Amino acid sequence: MTKIILSTGNVMSGSPSIIRKINGGKRPRSNQELVNSLRDNFVATRLDYALAASPAAANGANTLPSPPQTPVELWTERDEKTLYIPRINWQAAGLREEANDYEITVKLFLLPGTTVQDREQYAREALDLVRKELGIQAIDLLIVSFPGMSFEGTCEKEAERINAQQGNLEEELASWKVFEDLHSQGLAKRLGVAEFGSEKLRAFLQQTAIRPTVDQVNLQDCCNVPEPLLKLAEEEGVELHVHTDCTDILPRGTLRELLGHGPQGAGVLADAANGGAGLEGELFPQWVARYVAYVTDRGVIENKGYFAGAALQ
Repeated sequence: MTKIILSTGNVMSGSPSIIRKINGGKRPRSNQELVNSLRDNFVATRLDYALAASPAAANGANTLPSPPQTPVELWTERDEKTLYIPRINWQAAGLREEANDYEITVKLFLLPGTTVQDREQYAREALDLVRKELGIQAIDLLIVSFPGMSFEGTCEKEAERINAQQGNLEEELASWKVFEDLHSQGLAKRLGVAEFGSEKLRAFLQQTAIRPTVDQVNLQDCCNVPEPLLKLAEEEGVELHVHTDCTDILPRGTLRELLGHGPQGAGVLADAANGGAGLEGELFPQWVARYVAYVTDRGVIENKGYFAGAALQ
């Protein structure tokens, strides 16, 4: 098995093509932002290493194809059983100011098909990558998005009813112990959950040692936060945050398209139509982590990006 780590780099400091205005100028959904940013980072890194490998091209000579077909081994990096797509320039990582000048939030999407037993590995992988990328020791808030959860319905009452039947509370509670450990170790100062209606949140709060202080809900289909959830959050001291994230943020088909030989693919996977060169096997997305570093005194986001983990078997 090969472990694959995908990264976008800082989408706030890239070219204008990375920060796209889509959906009529509205804030892009997380899955669209993730896919677009990964594609842009693949192209930018391939170009960087094509220029590095061709001094004539770096000096302005028109010797590179467009887009540059840089050999995969140049713009990716393998470390034992882990393949980084693309290579990560850790020397250029880090925040501009002191860590305590920021509020740093990580949202970890645990993808469908992942097991409870593997979630500790995924959580630590994701958090280690973010900490290394930002050059920090701890994050301020870690929000966990469990698979199979949503907050959808034509009205608030319907959204609550559907939500109460989703997910697997036993698995969510077992997984939560991993995040409680991260909190106890000082790696995440606060914890949060996503898509928990009042019934799910009440049951969760009653059975956790370190309780979530934030609950994110997606109100795309509902106009308002349901009254029972508002009341419970106020009574229990839980902050309610509204978001537009897609819970199944990286489906298998999307990942294969990203890494394949299609018009916008990275050309990493083996394809008979392209000589058969490349990685062979089935892809299994495992997790996605989005990190945001917010400069508190200036009210701006300085650093934002994504990491994603997958297995090739």
